[in-house]
Amino acid sequence: MLFKKEELNEAKLDATKTVVVFDVLLATSTISACLSFGARTVIPVADEEEAREVAENLPTEEYCMAGEWNGLPIEGFTYPLPLALQGKVAGKTLILRTTNGTVAIRKAAAARKVWIASLLNSPAVAKKVFDEYEDETILLTCAGSANQFCLEDFYGAGYFLSELIQLAGENAVQLTDSALGAKLFYDSRKDQNETLLAQTQVGRAMLEMDVGEDLHFVSQKGQLEVAPYLSGQEVVCDTCISVYNN
Repeated sequence: MLFKKEELNEAKLDATKTVVVFDVLLATSTISACLSFGARTVIPVADEEEAREVAENLPTEEYCMAGEWNGLPIEGFTYPLPLALQGKVAGKTLILRTTNGTVAIRKAAAARKVWIASLLNSPAVAKKVFDEYEDETILLTCAGSANQFCLEDFYGAGYFLSELIQLAGENAVQLTDSALGAKLFYDSRKDQNETLLAQTQVGRAMLEMDVGEDLHFVSQKGQLEVAPYLSGQEVVCDTCISVYNN
Protein backbone atom coordinates (compact mmCIF):
# COMPACT_ATOMS: atom_id res chain seq x y z
CA MET A 1 0.00 0.00 0.00
CA LEU A 2 1.22 3.49 -0.91
CA PHE A 3 0.44 6.56 1.20
CA LYS A 4 0.68 9.08 -1.67
CA LYS A 5 0.91 9.04 -5.46
CA GLU A 6 4.53 10.17 -5.42
CA GLU A 7 5.48 6.73 -4.04
CA LEU A 8 4.13 5.00 -7.15
CA ASN A 9 7.03 3.70 -9.25
CA GLU A 10 5.70 3.56 -12.80
CA ALA A 11 8.66 1.50 -13.99
CA LYS A 12 7.63 -1.38 -11.70
CA LEU A 13 4.04 -1.56 -12.91
CA ASP A 14 3.18 -4.42 -15.22
CA ALA A 15 0.65 -7.21 -15.79
CA THR A 16 1.45 -8.71 -12.37
CA LYS A 17 -0.05 -5.73 -10.53
CA THR A 18 -3.55 -4.37 -10.13
CA VAL A 19 -3.81 -0.82 -8.75
CA VAL A 20 -6.73 0.60 -6.77
CA VAL A 21 -6.60 4.41 -6.56
CA PHE A 22 -8.18 6.41 -3.71
CA ASP A 23 -8.74 10.16 -3.77
CA VAL A 24 -11.76 10.33 -1.49
CA LEU A 25 -11.71 14.16 -1.47
CA LEU A 26 -12.41 14.34 -4.29
CA ALA A 27 -11.40 12.88 -7.66
CA THR A 28 -12.27 9.20 -7.25
CA SER A 29 -15.55 10.12 -5.55
CA THR A 30 -16.36 12.56 -8.35
CA ILE A 31 -15.53 10.04 -11.07
CA SER A 32 -17.65 7.32 -9.48
CA ALA A 33 -20.55 9.70 -8.92
CA CYS A 34 -20.47 11.15 -12.45
CA LEU A 35 -20.53 7.70 -14.03
CA SER A 36 -23.53 6.86 -11.87
CA PHE A 37 -25.11 10.16 -13.01
CA GLY A 38 -24.93 8.94 -16.61
CA ALA A 39 -21.59 10.19 -17.91
CA ARG A 40 -20.46 8.04 -20.84
CA THR A 41 -16.84 8.12 -19.81
CA VAL A 42 -14.33 10.17 -17.81
CA ILE A 43 -10.99 11.23 -19.26
CA PRO A 44 -8.45 12.03 -16.50
CA VAL A 45 -5.96 14.53 -17.87
CA ALA A 46 -2.58 15.66 -16.61
CA ASP A 47 -3.08 19.41 -16.90
CA GLU A 48 -5.29 22.20 -18.22
CA GLU A 49 -3.57 22.23 -21.62
CA GLU A 50 -4.28 18.54 -22.19
CA ALA A 51 -7.91 19.04 -21.13
CA ARG A 52 -8.38 21.72 -23.76
CA GLU A 53 -6.66 19.58 -26.43
CA VAL A 54 -9.01 16.68 -25.69
CA ALA A 55 -11.99 19.02 -25.84
CA GLU A 56 -10.94 20.30 -29.28
CA ASN A 57 -11.51 16.82 -30.69
CA LEU A 58 -15.04 16.47 -29.33
CA PRO A 59 -18.27 18.18 -30.36
CA THR A 60 -19.18 20.89 -27.85
CA GLU A 61 -22.41 19.19 -26.84
CA GLU A 62 -20.65 15.89 -26.11
CA TYR A 63 -18.30 16.88 -23.29
CA CYS A 64 -18.11 18.65 -19.97
CA MET A 65 -14.85 19.98 -18.48
CA ALA A 66 -14.29 20.01 -14.73
CA GLY A 67 -11.16 20.79 -12.80
CA GLU A 68 -9.16 22.51 -10.10
CA TRP A 69 -5.52 23.28 -9.44
CA ASN A 70 -4.32 23.44 -5.85
CA GLY A 71 -7.94 23.69 -4.81
CA LEU A 72 -8.63 26.74 -6.98
CA PRO A 73 -11.10 26.87 -9.88
CA ILE A 74 -9.82 26.80 -13.48
CA GLU A 75 -11.35 29.34 -15.84
CA GLY A 76 -13.90 27.71 -18.12
CA PHE A 77 -14.09 24.53 -16.02
CA THR A 78 -16.83 23.43 -13.65
CA TYR A 79 -15.45 22.92 -10.15
CA PRO A 80 -15.16 19.11 -9.75
CA LEU A 81 -17.75 18.63 -7.03
CA PRO A 82 -20.04 15.63 -7.57
CA LEU A 83 -23.28 17.46 -6.88
CA ALA A 84 -22.26 20.44 -9.02
CA LEU A 85 -21.81 18.03 -11.93
CA GLN A 86 -24.93 15.96 -11.32
CA GLY A 87 -27.07 17.73 -13.91
CA LYS A 88 -24.29 18.32 -16.44
CA VAL A 89 -22.71 14.97 -17.34
CA ALA A 90 -25.49 12.64 -18.49
CA GLY A 91 -24.63 11.25 -21.91
CA LYS A 92 -21.37 13.21 -22.05
CA THR A 93 -17.65 12.67 -21.72
CA LEU A 94 -16.30 14.29 -18.57
CA ILE A 95 -12.82 15.74 -19.07
CA LEU A 96 -11.39 15.92 -15.55
CA ARG A 97 -8.25 17.62 -14.28
CA THR A 98 -7.42 17.58 -10.57
CA THR A 99 -4.28 18.27 -8.61
CA ASN A 100 -3.90 14.77 -7.21
CA GLY A 101 -6.45 12.13 -8.19
CA THR A 102 -6.23 12.29 -11.96
CA VAL A 103 -2.44 12.41 -11.70
CA ALA A 104 -2.46 9.24 -9.59
CA ILE A 105 -4.69 7.45 -12.09
CA ARG A 106 -2.43 8.41 -14.99
CA LYS A 107 0.69 7.29 -13.10
CA ALA A 108 -0.87 3.85 -12.55
CA ALA A 109 -1.77 3.27 -16.21
CA ALA A 110 0.86 0.58 -16.89
CA ALA A 111 -0.68 -1.83 -14.35
CA ARG A 112 -2.77 -4.85 -15.38
CA LYS A 113 -5.86 -2.92 -14.34
CA VAL A 114 -6.50 0.37 -12.55
CA TRP A 115 -9.64 0.63 -10.42
CA ILE A 116 -11.18 3.84 -9.07
CA ALA A 117 -12.42 3.59 -5.46
CA SER A 118 -14.00 5.84 -2.85
CA LEU A 119 -16.26 5.47 0.15
CA LEU A 120 -19.20 5.67 -2.24
CA ASN A 121 -18.29 2.57 -4.23
CA SER A 122 -15.64 0.46 -2.46
CA PRO A 123 -17.96 -2.57 -2.03
CA ALA A 124 -18.58 -2.67 -5.79
CA VAL A 125 -14.88 -2.28 -6.59
CA ALA A 126 -13.89 -4.92 -4.03
CA LYS A 127 -16.33 -7.37 -5.63
CA LYS A 128 -14.84 -6.77 -9.09
CA VAL A 129 -11.26 -7.05 -7.82
CA PHE A 130 -12.16 -10.30 -6.06
CA ASP A 131 -13.96 -11.74 -9.08
CA GLU A 132 -11.14 -10.91 -11.50
CA TYR A 133 -8.23 -11.82 -9.22
CA GLU A 134 -5.53 -13.92 -10.93
CA ASP A 135 -2.82 -14.08 -8.27
CA GLU A 136 -1.48 -10.62 -9.04
CA THR A 137 -0.32 -8.07 -6.46
CA ILE A 138 -3.06 -5.62 -5.51
CA LEU A 139 -1.47 -2.23 -4.90
CA LEU A 140 -3.61 0.25 -3.01
CA THR A 141 -2.54 3.78 -3.91
CA CYS A 142 -3.67 6.82 -1.94
CA ALA A 143 -3.45 9.99 -4.02
CA GLY A 144 -2.55 12.22 -1.09
CA SER A 145 -2.22 15.96 -1.60
CA ALA A 146 0.84 17.85 -2.80
CA ASN A 147 3.19 15.02 -1.76
CA GLN A 148 1.51 14.77 1.64
CA PHE A 149 -0.41 11.95 3.31
CA CYS A 150 -4.21 12.35 3.43
CA LEU A 151 -6.14 10.66 6.21
CA GLU A 152 -9.33 10.32 4.15
CA ASP A 153 -7.56 8.19 1.52
CA PHE A 154 -6.06 5.99 4.25
CA TYR A 155 -9.53 5.51 5.73
CA GLY A 156 -10.94 4.75 2.27
CA ALA A 157 -8.27 2.12 1.68
CA GLY A 158 -9.13 0.53 5.02
CA TYR A 159 -12.81 0.40 4.06
CA PHE A 160 -11.95 -1.24 0.74
CA LEU A 161 -9.82 -3.84 2.52
CA SER A 162 -12.62 -4.56 4.97
CA GLU A 163 -14.96 -5.25 2.04
CA LEU A 164 -12.38 -7.36 0.20
CA ILE A 165 -11.64 -9.48 3.27
CA GLN A 166 -15.35 -10.15 3.76
CA LEU A 167 -15.44 -11.57 0.24
CA ALA A 168 -12.18 -13.51 0.26
CA GLY A 169 -11.89 -14.54 3.90
CA GLU A 170 -9.50 -13.33 6.59
CA ASN A 171 -6.79 -15.87 5.77
CA ALA A 172 -6.92 -15.36 2.00
CA VAL A 173 -5.71 -11.75 2.01
CA GLN A 174 -2.07 -11.12 2.93
CA LEU A 175 -1.62 -7.55 4.12
CA THR A 176 1.52 -5.47 4.31
CA ASP A 177 1.96 -3.54 7.55
CA SER A 178 0.75 -0.35 5.88
CA ALA A 179 -2.38 -2.09 4.58
CA LEU A 180 -2.98 -3.64 7.98
CA GLY A 181 -2.66 -0.18 9.53
CA ALA A 182 -5.34 1.16 7.18
CA LYS A 183 -7.64 -1.75 7.98
CA LEU A 184 -7.19 -1.35 11.75
CA PHE A 185 -7.69 2.40 11.51
CA TYR A 186 -10.90 1.94 9.55
CA ASP A 187 -12.16 -0.72 11.97
CA SER A 188 -11.64 1.68 14.88
CA ARG A 189 -13.66 4.45 13.22
CA LYS A 190 -15.97 2.67 10.81
CA ASP A 191 -19.05 4.57 11.99
CA GLN A 192 -17.37 7.98 12.02
CA ASN A 193 -16.97 8.44 8.26
CA GLU A 194 -18.48 11.90 7.85
CA THR A 195 -17.05 13.20 11.12
CA LEU A 196 -13.59 11.97 10.17
CA LEU A 197 -13.70 13.47 6.67
CA ALA A 198 -14.83 16.80 8.10
CA GLN A 199 -11.78 16.86 10.39
CA THR A 200 -9.23 16.37 7.59
CA GLN A 201 -7.40 19.26 5.97
CA VAL A 202 -9.32 18.97 2.70
CA GLY A 203 -12.59 18.37 4.54
CA ARG A 204 -12.13 21.55 6.57
CA ALA A 205 -11.39 23.45 3.38
CA MET A 206 -14.62 22.14 1.83
CA LEU A 207 -16.61 23.33 4.83
CA GLU A 208 -14.97 26.74 4.56
CA MET A 209 -16.01 26.78 0.88
CA ASP A 210 -19.59 26.09 2.00
CA VAL A 211 -19.82 22.77 0.09
CA GLY A 212 -20.80 20.66 3.07
CA GLU A 213 -23.48 18.90 0.99
CA ASP A 214 -20.77 17.43 -1.22
CA LEU A 215 -18.76 16.42 1.83
CA HIS A 216 -21.82 14.64 3.21
CA PHE A 217 -22.44 12.96 -0.16
CA VAL A 218 -18.92 11.55 -0.60
CA SER A 219 -18.71 10.42 3.02
CA GLN A 220 -21.49 7.87 2.51
CA LYS A 221 -20.37 4.29 2.22
CA GLY A 222 -21.50 1.88 -0.47
CA GLN A 223 -24.05 4.16 -2.10
CA LEU A 224 -23.00 3.50 -5.70
CA GLU A 225 -22.92 0.16 -7.52
CA VAL A 226 -20.15 1.51 -9.72
CA ALA A 227 -16.74 -0.07 -10.35
CA PRO A 228 -14.86 2.31 -12.67
CA TYR A 229 -11.59 1.26 -14.27
CA LEU A 230 -9.08 2.75 -16.68
CA SER A 231 -9.49 1.56 -20.27
CA GLY A 232 -6.83 3.15 -22.44
CA GLN A 233 -7.04 6.86 -21.64
CA GLU A 234 -10.61 6.73 -20.35
CA VAL A 235 -12.30 5.67 -17.12
CA VAL A 236 -15.38 3.56 -17.78
CA CYS A 237 -17.63 1.16 -15.93
CA ASP A 238 -19.58 -1.86 -17.13
CA THR A 239 -22.68 -1.22 -15.01
CA CYS A 240 -23.37 2.04 -13.23
CA ILE A 241 -26.22 2.15 -10.71
CA SER A 242 -26.86 4.83 -8.11
CA VAL A 243 -28.66 3.86 -4.94
CA TYR A 244 -28.16 7.29 -3.41
CA ASN A 245 -31.17 8.90 -1.82
CA ASN A 246 -31.03 12.59 -0.92
